[in-house]
Amino acid sequence: MASRARVRAPELIGKGGWLNTGDKDLTLSDLRGRIVVLDFWTFCCVNCLHVLDELRELEERHRDTVVIIGVHSPKFVHEAEHQAVVDAVERYEVEHPVLDDPELATWKQYAVRAWPTLVVIDPEGYVVAQHAGEGHAHAIEKLVEELEAEHEAKGTLRRGDGPYVPPEPVATDLRFPGKALRLPTGSFLVSDTTRHQLVELAEDGESVLRRIGTGERGLADGPAERAAFSEPQGLALLPDGTVIVADTVNHALRTFDPATGEVATVAGTGKQWWQGSPTEGPAREVDLSSPWDVAYFDGRVWIAMAGVHQLWTYDPETGTVRAAAGTTNEGLVDGPAAEAWFAQPSGLAAAEDRLWIADSETSAVRWIDREGVVHTAVGTGLFDFGHRDGAADQALLQHPLGVTALPDGSVAVSDTYNHALRRFTPPIEEGATGEVTTLATDLREPSDAVLVGDDIVVVESARHRLTRLRLPEEAVRVESVAHRTQRAATEVAPGRLRLDVVFQAPAGQKLDTRYGPSTRLLVSSTPPELLAEGEGAGTDLGRDLVLADGVTEGVLHVSAMAASCDDAPDIEYPACHVHQQDWGVPVTVTADGTARLGLVLAGLDSDA
Repeated sequence: MASRARVRAPELIGKGGWLNTGDKDLTLSDLRGRIVVLDFWTFCCVNCLHVLDELRELEERHRDTVVIIGVHSPKFVHEAEHQAVVDAVERYEVEHPVLDDPELATWKQYAVRAWPTLVVIDPEGYVVAQHAGEGHAHAIEKLVEELEAEHEAKGTLRRGDGPYVPPEPVATDLRFPGKALRLPTGSFLVSDTTRHQLVELAEDGESVLRRIGTGERGLADGPAERAAFSEPQGLALLPDGTVIVADTVNHALRTFDPATGEVATVAGTGKQWWQGSPTEGPAREVDLSSPWDVAYFDGRVWIAMAGVHQLWTYDPETGTVRAAAGTTNEGLVDGPAAEAWFAQPSGLAAAEDRLWIADSETSAVRWIDREGVVHTAVGTGLFDFGHRDGAADQALLQHPLGVTALPDGSVAVSDTYNHALRRFTPPIEEGATGEVTTLATDLREPSDAVLVGDDIVVVESARHRLTRLRLPEEAVRVESVAHRTQRAATEVAPGRLRLDVVFQAPAGQKLDTRYGPSTRLLVSSTPPELLAEGEGAGTDLGRDLVLADGVTEGVLHVSAMAASCDDAPDIEYPACHVHQQDWGVPVTVTADGTARLGLVLAGLDSDA
């Protein structure tokens, strides 16, 4: 094996303690002799959820040599609550130990800059690789095989059972339900996300009438008792009476016929969409990426494609899909659909003249009109959130997952991380901003709501139930609070700043240059005035930026992609892999700050 820098892994510390260990605190010395993969994640982040799924096969194949440790590192205030982390570990079926690190202590020790980040520690306790973003499972698999061989030969590999201890199961009719829909019969159809099923409840919202799906994670069509889903979320009723289902982790759209109980796949291949893949075509031949919600609007099914920060559409008449809005860049930018930026859109609701959008990572409510223009009603960007009512341009939400169109033209917002139901009322006069009020509090992670007469039925995801509320005449008064993402800013020197994205192709791979450059780098900033030079797209993973005079702080937004393929001349069709990550790096300009910003996409930064 090639020689590696010998960097001793810092200890694992977190004020929230350990989960999935049977109440035992773990130390690195407990893990000596095993290959350790640290997964720095936070449960709001769809890219982190993708990595959890990528790691499942690695966990299974190398269970006697590899220990995966999730290090939960929160972005939002709600994610720093210990019970919220406990819920998330169960919700997403995390079957390895998790360190709850609400103060980002271990995150800082490992100099992590982005969610998700994977760090590999060898059996002797040294850091040997770091990978940011998605698409690295194959590279880590190769590295694990090398480390197994190397340390087996040295006698430093210890095989055996890992420290994972599963929690006790809890019996409830629903388990972390995601979305709900009222059927024409008056019953409710609910996506029972963690149990990989749909559940039909009676009009009381409590009595179970039937379950659709085996309850085991899978992708299978057929009658209700044989069909299989994987963490289904969004539901929408089509004109023909069938229900379209966003089957999120299967990266697919399914249909369910309430009359027959049949489930069928109508869009997606079961594989996740990557940069460079087709963005339109026959629906069963085009990859999707974590579709989170669906709504029927303007003659098509609109898809909140959370995994790539876009809106797509599915046309049931032609059986085709296409990207309809968003660039795949993560952020909040309004304007024509093709130029707009979203950040993990997770909720949709159709009104007469617009499609409402819960844009979760920007804590925003947005809409797209029939002319294809994207607007923002509430929200300012990726880093500001809270619970503040009043004028919409000053109001704050915290990671909303659902929107519900109301008859008076306003929209109810499932303000998930504030445990509240909010309302945005559009302005009456042109030029005004509208108003945000709070309708109800003391809900537990509400993720959707359904209007039923004068009542609204809320999906209380973390209480595993539907809750019926009377729509109040007046808003509930709450104490205003504002937050910003709590990450330490990087101190940078004024003037020229060298940006280097570090990418080292995995063993046995090389950069794929057969069809042109295999790397991409996109740079922007908040505020835009932070950068005097260097913004925009390019193919080099290094770039000189120039910080503007007079701007002392802001956020650098960096998006990088690299494609690598098998490096063997005898392979006619080499396997290729895409590695990608978006960073939002808070910076403060100081005289003694660094003149170089290194971001690791894959490998180790030798200049750090």
